Parts: sequence; structure tokens; C-alpha cells
Amino acid sequence: MDISLNELLKKIDGTPIPQVKKCAIAFSGGLDSTLGIEMLRRIYKVQDIIAISVDVGQGEEEITMGKKRAKQLNIEPIVIDARDEFTEVWLKKAIYANSDYGGYPVSTSMTRQLIARIVAEKARELGCDSILEGSTGRGNDQYRMHNVFKYFAPELEVLVPVRDFDLTRGQELALCEEWGVPVEEFISGGDDKTMWCRSIASGAVDLNQELPPDIWMWLTVPENAPDKPDFVELTFERGVPVAVDGKKMKLAELVPHLNKVAGRNGIGFIDVFEDGIMDLKSREIYEAPAAYLILKVKKDLEGACLTKEERHFKAIVDAKWAYMVYHGEWFHPLKADLDAFIEQSQKAVFGITKVKLYKGTMEIVSRNRPHSSLFYPEIRSIKAAGFDQRWCANAAKIRGLPWEILAKRNQKLKKEE
Repeated sequence: MDISLNELLKKIDGTPIPQVKKCAIAFSGGLDSTLGIEMLRRIYKVQDIIAISVDVGQGEEEITMGKKRAKQLNIEPIVIDARDEFTEVWLKKAIYANSDYGGYPVSTSMTRQLIARIVAEKARELGCDSILEGSTGRGNDQYRMHNVFKYFAPELEVLVPVRDFDLTRGQELALCEEWGVPVEEFISGGDDKTMWCRSIASGAVDLNQELPPDIWMWLTVPENAPDKPDFVELTFERGVPVAVDGKKMKLAELVPHLNKVAGRNGIGFIDVFEDGIMDLKSREIYEAPAAYLILKVKKDLEGACLTKEERHFKAIVDAKWAYMVYHGEWFHPLKADLDAFIEQSQKAVFGITKVKLYKGTMEIVSRNRPHSSLFYPEIRSIKAAGFDQRWCANAAKIRGLPWEILAKRNQKLKKEE
């Protein structure tokens, strides 16, 4: 801790405290939300605390941990199951859009906004006058959460103690120790996971920091992966995977299954420089085996099923979609407009693709040509006699006319020089 405990407490005491009585808190049981409960009691002195935990597919272990932590804090959280909405609405849209923000398959960017909407709606329903969340002032989540809070509950006071009291991670831990708040942090900076992607120590990874081999949840590092490859066959219908190896699955089952299969083969390690909402760079570490596999296969399938114009324009729309979601704009009207185009484009995206997974590599080994494919080798291939090549002579001459005109113009310019 960079200042003494007494100095830290004085800093908190010297910060203006909003007068609130009934506060809803987005509660996960992690360091920030656990400390937030105690700060509501000791610093904000609220009369009524409503802890709301939202299950977006982070796993039974984390939900159980949150319930255990709540019991230690003598609170009874409201647990809301949003797994179906996350997978069947939010995640489906992300797959439609080939979600990618600089190599990151936007995940926490989505769940923070889904959680914020649910907490805001519940807070209004229960008559709260404020909402507390655990974002830092250095990260992105403060903007995502605030945007959504103000969209769904504009009249409520938003409390962000880590940011508003300018607390470092070490200072948070020191306060927990001083106040007897039960908390453990196994990874400095914590982690955030859904079934789609796990963020590890966000904002806390140094430039050349080595990653310990025991931090992974799904991933086996390639050198320790099996010496024999796995083969996976994915079936897509209207832009979404619906079956693995011929077995029909909902996304809520399919994604966790692929996390195991692809993860054990070293697939899904992401190490990127990320340009945050404040235009400040951080090194971010993710593991996302299923997302990595699904998005690569999906993009390849679009190559067969969409026209050239659709592919080029959709790449622009997809990039804008990821940018908006990352920047906390899920509920922006333009985002809905992008969704409409993207979903329309997926009506022709069908196919079955078989992939070889081996020690961190992915290779597409077969593509079952679907009825929606635009790939016709009997016409295009140089080995086929699908059309009379002589038809193209006049077309080539016409396409070349602008180049003739450019050449004439350039010759005149040279003479004038």
C-alpha cells in the first residue's frame, strides 16, 4: 500500500459522500463488490442494502462462492438467472457479428451491460435511490455500467467507491483486512469469466510478465497438449452453430463443450494490446477456446455463402458493432440498426465444417458444401469448362477503358511539364 492506513481513512473521510438510503449493489462476491457492501455500511451509512447477483454463465463454482461470501457478510442476495438471455440473445448476436475488438471476442463488454440493465430494473422496482458497482477509474467497465444505469434508471445515484475514493488494489485489500471483510484474491487483478471468454488480471499484466501455467481454466498450453489431434465437426444454421459432431445443442451447452475440447488442444490463448475506452493501452490476457474456434469457422463459412459486396460491407459493420459494444453502447439506436443488417445477412449462412485441433493449431479439413454456398468450381475452376472464356474478351476491354483514358491524360500532363 502506497500510503498508511490512517492516511487512507482520512482520504476517504475527506471525500464528499452522497446521501443515500436504499442502495442496490451488483454483487459477485469478488473483492470490489464485497468491499462495496462494507463501505455501504461504514462510509455511506445506508439503511437498506439490496445485493443482486446475476448468473450470465460464469459457472456454478463462482455462483456458489458468491452465495458463500454473501452469507459471511450477513446479506441475502437476489440471484437472477440470465443465462438463457445471454446465450440466446446477446451471444447469438456476437456470433452473427463475428465479434472481435482488436483480437478480443467481446465478452465482459456484453455481460457488464446485461448485468447493469438487470440491476437497474430491479433497483427501480424495489424503490432504491442508488446503485453501487465495483469498477475502477482506470478501466472500461465504469462507462459500460454507467451508460446502462442512466438509460434504465436515470434518476438513481451511481456509487463507484473504488474510483470515487481513488483506491488502489492494495488499498482495497488493506481496508478489507482492517474491517475484517472476508476476501481472497488468487490472481492479482482478479478474473472475469463467462462461458464465452475469461479475462485474466485485466489491467494488471505487465509488459513482459510471464504467465504461470496454473492460471488457466480451460486452456492446456500447446507444449502440454495431447500428441494426438482432436477432430470436431460444427454445423451452422443461419450463422449460428447448432450441432457438434452431429449432436444438436443449444449454445448454453455447445460453448462449454467446445471450451473443453478446444482448450485441451491448446486453442484459445489471446495476448493483445488493447485500446481501452479512454484511449489508454493495456496488455490483456484472455482464454476463449470455444469463441476462437467458432468465430474462425464462422468467418470461413461466410466466405462461401455471402457475396463479395456483403462480405466487404459486413466487415465494416462487424467492426463498428464490436467497437460500440466494447464502448458500452449495446442499447444505442445505431447498435440496433447494425443488428438488423447483420442478422439479415446470416439467413444464407449454412454449412458443416470439420476442424483438426492440434497443439494450439486449427486446420479446416473438410467443408460440406451447403445449398446456400456460392462456391461453384464447375464454373470458376480453371480445370472446368463451365463457360466459354471468349465471352470475357469484350468485358475485359470495357473494364480496361478507364485505364486507357488515364494513360492518355498522363501523357498530356507529361508534355505540358
